[in-house]
Amino acid sequence: MMYPYMTFSDGTEVVHSQVIKENDTDKIIVHFERATENGFDSARCELPSYNWLLKEGYSQEEIDFFEKFLRNNAHLLYKYAALGGIKIA
Repeated sequence: MMYPYMTFSDGTEVVHSQVIKENDTDKIIVHFERATENGFDSARCELPSYNWLLKEGYSQEEIDFFEKFLRNNAHLLYKYAALGGIKIA
């Protein structure tokens, strides 16, 4: 299951998985996606390793921004992943 987290001004949507237990480690997958004329730009990162699983269509500058964003938001992403997403009325 993927849960919405936020949308950037360029239309990139950020979603995250639930907490995934693997080898005594709690991990989550964060996915970035933006619509284009020909489909989508997509990037996917695994936390806590910050291992990029997918980088298609985004520039290295954008990926660097996403990584900084993840490092600043990891604690919140883990919190909301454990709660089943952000509860918005």
